[in-house]
Amino acid sequence: MTGPTPPDPDAIRLERTIRARAESVFDAWLSPEVLRRWWLAGADWETPVAEVDPRVGGRLRLVMRSPEGEEFGGSGEYLEIERPTRLVFTWTWDGHEGHEGTQVIEVDFDQRADGATQVAVTNRGLPDEESKRSHREGWESSLDHLARALTQ
Repeated sequence: MTGPTPPDPDAIRLERTIRARAESVFDAWLSPEVLRRWWLAGADWETPVAEVDPRVGGRLRLVMRSPEGEEFGGSGEYLEIERPTRLVFTWTWDGHEGHEGTQVIEVDFDQRADGATQVAVTNRGLPDEESKRSHREGWESSLDHLARALTQ
């Protein structure tokens, strides 16, 4: 008999409750227009590039811009799309120091009885504690923006 899967030491996991139906929350991850409103690392950031081909094997590309004008972009490939419960994609940053390698992002959407959605983001493939810290901060900010974008 096998036990539970051990925790992944190269991953972080965040959970957030968003006051919107699972379909709306899921679709916000695949809509370029909505992604531009919430895929942000900070309050004064913007996302000038959001390109998606929402099918298994399709590509995505996102670029964030800091208030100082520095751009942080990356791209990936969709591995799983199960509307409205699960989304999995790879992610590779555009050569930003400290963000090398390919990551896997898993997003699970759980519709609650009260109409809200529990969102769980697991970011795998983070090489060190600094990378985990910076990605956790980025995801926390992005999920805050997502919640606001869907409740406005």
